[in-house]
Amino acid sequence: MRRLPVLMLGLLLVVPAGCRDASDPAADTDVAAQSDVSAGSDAVPGTAVPPCPLTAKQVSTILGQPLTDDGNCLFGDGKGVASVNITTSSPMAGSTTYEYARQRAGETFDAVKDLASGVKAYVAVKDIAGEAVLVSEAGAYTINLSSFARLDPAGYEQALRALLDAIEAT
Repeated sequence: MRRLPVLMLGLLLVVPAGCRDASDPAADTDVAAQSDVSAGSDAVPGTAVPPCPLTAKQVSTILGQPLTDDGNCLFGDGKGVASVNITTSSPMAGSTTYEYARQRAGETFDAVKDLASGVKAYVAVKDIAGEAVLVSEAGAYTINLSSFARLDPAGYEQALRALLDAIEAT
């Protein structure tokens, strides 16, 4: 019975010597290259993630309704009801997920239209929401609008197209 504590103590002293923290890079890892990619540089073409393309003021002007910047490319009406969310990703990531997103939009929204914008684009709408996806050379953008009381499906489509035009102009 005395051997068990001694054996366990021995294991505790031996095992950590060969282990490394999961956050520590491996000995043969190029830390500088890892940092460039995670920081969003274009070390590998098509992998840079663009910043939020629009400000709250720009989105407010386009939609004709005052919106506040709620952080991380999220804009709200200040009442917790209407919102605009713009998600950015790299052109490569956008191209990779585009077909899946387009298919899901067809299942979720009442109408989906392909657009002649960027490399690939579509706009999808229903009575209380809309979504647009744009994959361009500069980045990929997904825009979600929801709960704008004054918008019907045609209004959502018009608003999404105007937001896409503004993003392409940046």
